Amino acid sequence: MTDSHGLSTYPRPGMLSTAQLQAGVDAGEIDTVILAFTDMQGRLQGKRLSAEYFFDEVIPHHAEGCNYLLAVDVDMNTVQGYEMSSWERGYGDFVLKPDLPTLRRVPWLPATALVLADLTWLDGTPVVASPRQILQAQVARLAERGWIALAGTELEFIVFKDSYEQAADKSYASLVPANQYNVDYSILGTSRIDPLLRRITGGMSGAGMYVESAKGECNLGQHEIAFRYSDVLTTCDNHSIYKTGAKEIAAQEGMSLTFMAKPNLREGNSCHIHLSLRARQDGQPILAGEGKHGLSRLGEHFLAGQLAALRDLTLAYAPNINSYKRFVPGSFAPTAVRWGEDNRTCALRLVGHGQALRVENRTPGGDVNPYLAAAAMIAAGLHGIDSELPLEPAFAGNAYADEGPKVPHTLRDALALWEESELAATAFGTQVQAHYANYARVELAAFDAAVTDWELRRGFERL
Repeated sequence: MTDSHGLSTYPRPGMLSTAQLQAGVDAGEIDTVILAFTDMQGRLQGKRLSAEYFFDEVIPHHAEGCNYLLAVDVDMNTVQGYEMSSWERGYGDFVLKPDLPTLRRVPWLPATALVLADLTWLDGTPVVASPRQILQAQVARLAERGWIALAGTELEFIVFKDSYEQAADKSYASLVPANQYNVDYSILGTSRIDPLLRRITGGMSGAGMYVESAKGECNLGQHEIAFRYSDVLTTCDNHSIYKTGAKEIAAQEGMSLTFMAKPNLREGNSCHIHLSLRARQDGQPILAGEGKHGLSRLGEHFLAGQLAALRDLTLAYAPNINSYKRFVPGSFAPTAVRWGEDNRTCALRLVGHGQALRVENRTPGGDVNPYLAAAAMIAAGLHGIDSELPLEPAFAGNAYADEGPKVPHTLRDALALWEESELAATAFGTQVQAHYANYARVELAAFDAAVTDWELRRGFERL
């Protein structure tokens, strides 16, 4: 049974109420509860709690964690420049408040459940730089208009037969991909690694997710598991849990997989994000209508907002140095800030019909933080609606040959646009704008200081 938005009205298998969790604990089936949140890098961070302690202390009083978890680099190094967390501030705590409707089983770990947390300061005010809170703020803007966002993410990954430890020992060179040729849509290609795909899809189904399909992709060993759309917050929650769970399951199988945007010179890992708006009360589509291309007037403004804001907000779609290596002509990753009707060469693709009409943002890679990207899409769309931006004609043909505005070429370019963006400051607040600008500066400084294999190969003997 579904509601007016097309979403199931029944709890998904694997989702738990606190009563069901207690019953599992009493039966000896569950003894651990993971309390986790998604950090700036899109990773789950938190604590493994005894189930007894979770009931006795965390549900009534919450838990705490060091606030440096939103102020470190990818290697967990403390870095300078974050207003909310520093040595000068003493690296104190923030509060992890469990969002109990996200409670679920973790089938790939023994006797374990998981619940996601919202972050607050000790006085109860929200930690505004937390990715989940950033998205919630944009969802609240939609709610003020009586709207809800529905979203789906298509997350690609590459599987290797090497374990994570073996890959590290080999300095991530000469890894053995799980498929030796392009297996895009190949049934044989997916069957070759069915045991791993089956474990992942089965695990995610048992953790409350609606798995739609698994398919091969273009790069060697590259695959994609697709999940049914849901409200945007649930989709991003599931995305974060799936991403961590898939890595955990691969490690258990003695293999590895990566969501890195561009791990080699072939096709990168994308994360296409599909987004639409519905009326909260009756589920009527906001973007679909009787206009050209099946769009409503608001839908045209919404799509125009995506175009107008894409360069300013690229940092939310492509957050790392490596993210920008995807944007290569002819790679199915976009270079032109254009939209097209079912045109995969454009950054924005209009797809679906009637109530299923939606915008697909093809800019994000597999390394994206889904909360930030979805929040950016909502903010961009509302900018277009509020400003009544006109929609340019759909691009027909090969957008890689277009000479118009381009997706920023590097993280440095995207940072400059983000820092100067009035839209980013207005939509997210200057505190969030500064926080994620510092994230980019930290990554750029680390990269600028590194001596790479490329430099050694070109310069050790020949220069």
